[in-house]
This record gives sequence, structure tokens and C-alpha cells, in this order.
Amino acid sequence: MTDRYDELYAVYETVDAETIRAYQDLVDLYPPLDSSVALSYWEDASETLAEKRADVADRYGEGVADLVARASRDQAFTALDLYTSYGRGVNVLVLDVDETLRSAGHTDNEIPREVLHLLTEFHEAGVPIVICTGQTLENVKGFLIQGLGNELVHSGDLSVVYETGTGVFTPGHGPETKRLLYEDLDDDVTEVFAEVRARVLSDAPGDIRSGCHLQGNEFNVTLKPNHETGTERAVDVVAHALRWLLSLLGDAVSDANEREVKAYYAAQDPEIAAVLDAADDRPDVSVPDAVAARLERIDVAYYEGDAAEIASRELNKVVGVTAALDVLGVDDPFALVMGDSKSDRRVMEWAAANDAGIAAAPAHASAGVRDFVEARDDLVFDSGRAGDVLRTTYALNRLAARADEN
Repeated sequence: MTDRYDELYAVYETVDAETIRAYQDLVDLYPPLDSSVALSYWEDASETLAEKRADVADRYGEGVADLVARASRDQAFTALDLYTSYGRGVNVLVLDVDETLRSAGHTDNEIPREVLHLLTEFHEAGVPIVICTGQTLENVKGFLIQGLGNELVHSGDLSVVYETGTGVFTPGHGPETKRLLYEDLDDDVTEVFAEVRARVLSDAPGDIRSGCHLQGNEFNVTLKPNHETGTERAVDVVAHALRWLLSLLGDAVSDANEREVKAYYAAQDPEIAAVLDAADDRPDVSVPDAVAARLERIDVAYYEGDAAEIASRELNKVVGVTAALDVLGVDDPFALVMGDSKSDRRVMEWAAANDAGIAAAPAHASAGVRDFVEARDDLVFDSGRAGDVLRTTYALNRLAARADEN
């Protein structure tokens, strides 16, 4: 194994990888424009890139030429560390979207062109993509088709786990194209969601009716702020929306009451406890076992300044991801799991427990997610820089393929 590190060190010492990577990015990310000058510049860059890559390929092989064109020295050595630890490459990507692939504070809430291009590179290399998000299916389909193209989205190698695992959409798989996982839940759960949905805005306090909207989910009940995410007004109204959802659950869950519901979820989640404490609305009551047993099936999520939501604990991103992998035919997954929230951490924990992948998170991820990722492989990336981890993973796959060839 030391030989691999020595060889990689020699490559980056003798090759101008930074210049090659700059030319590769120029050719990949800035295609010819409707201008003879721009076209000529792009063609010159393409020729120079081909010459430089050919020189590296003559000395070290095509795989190494591809590696230095995509990954920095640090990314390549991180990839080699990962290969040393796990002995294999990634064969599926499991990716959260909001505040992971894109970041409202750093990428204008758009997925960067670099990230989109890297995803197409993985697709062309035969690596399936699972988009795993709390968003609605229609929202996800829209930006994926716009960013990745209709052909890739409908290739049969891309799946969308939407609404945090309530459904899975995998175009090109006939009757398996859309799996409505929430249809398998029993009436004890579905009736609670129906009652909460019916009242969540019509009976809401005035500031919630004017300051929130109900996300167009198929099953989950999600209140989103009408103010810009993360602003003081959004933080205030989402906190009130959380308390309102807990009150509605107190009415909808059989034999429960509002005080018991708030006490239960405060004990389960310190962020929920903090919201209730700030409003002096955290009851000091015991929760009967029968009530706790019912509430165990219902998840309440709070994302400061972004959303308050109820979902089924029996339907989560892990359930959705395993269903997506089944449809895609990935029998022995080793995934790159990228995410920022506790719902993403569950997928990361599933991958770790089953020796089924590696985990990465943005620096602004929730504390529990970041702690988990740092303890595993320390794949923490700067906000808006998801491409850095994708490049590292691309390098990992190149190193794994080269090892297999040898």
C-alpha cells in the first residue's frame, strides 16, 4: 500500500495537475458559445488539454491522466486514504439537495454547474444517482430535468426519494417507476395525518396563516415560512408553527393531549425542547406508555427558520433509499451519502452499520451530522462546495479501477 502513496506523490510532484485541471474545467464547464472568438478560444483550450492529458497518460496511464484532470492533490490523497480503509469504490450516489448540493447562502440556491457536470460524469461511468430530499416530487423533477437533462433523468439510472421517504420515483422502470410507500401505512397513522392536514392552516393562529404556507406534499405535513429562509421573521414563525403542529397532534392522536405531546417530543429532540422552552411552553408532565407508543410512529421535525413538519417514522430516508436501490438493482451498495440534517444522518448510520458507504456533510450541517461525519472519514466540505467531495469520490473510483486492473 505504501507503493500506492509513493506513486501518487510522484505523480503530483512531476505533473502540473493544477493547470490540467483548470483546462479540464474550462472545457467541461464553459462550452462553445455563439461567437467565433469564444469558439476559437475553447477549441484551443481543448487541444491543449488533450496534449497535456496524453503526456500524463503516456507516463502513468489513462486512469491517472483522468484522475489529475478531476482531483487536486489533497482530494487524490483523501481518496487514497478512503480506498485504503474500504478497498472499493463508490457504486451509487445518495444525495440530499437543499443546503447540500446547493446552498442558499453560497450558490444562490442553485446547484452549481460544476456539481451538475460531475453528476453527469458519474452517470456516464455507470454510477446510479439517488436524490434524497424532503421536497415534493414535482419540485425535484423540475430542477433535475433543467440541470441534468431529460435524457439522464429518464435513463433508468436515477431515482428520487421524495418527501423524506414517503415515495420513490425511478423513471424508466415500468410499474416500479413510482412507489407510494405511504400506502402501506395503517389507518391509525394515516388518519392522524388527514386530521392535521385538514386543520393546519384553516384553524391556525393569524401569524401562521399569513406567515406560512403548506408545502404541496403527497403525505407529510410541512409548514414553510413565507419569509426568506433563515431570517428573523422566518425563525419566529417556524417556531410558532412547530408549537401549532404539536397542538394539532395532541387533538389528533387518540387518548393524547397537547401537554403530553409537547412533553414527549421535547424529551426526544433538544431543538424542539429549546423552542418550547423559549416560549415557556414546555409542560412538565409524564407521558403515559400508551400515548408514547402512538407517538413513536410519528416524527416531528424542526428546521430553524426553514420548516416545521410531521412525518411517519416508519417512512424515512433510509426506507426510501433501500427501496430506490431495489428498483435500481444495486444489490451490494457502497454509497457516497451526502446530507446536512438528522434525516440524512439516519442514512449515513445505515450505510455505516451495513458497510455500505461513506458519508459527507457541509460545514454548516447540524451538529449531530457533522460530528458523525468527522468521526467517520472527516469528509466535511465548505458551504456551496459539494463538488469538492464529488471530485474526491471520482478519484476514489479511479484508484479502485486502477487497482482492479493491476
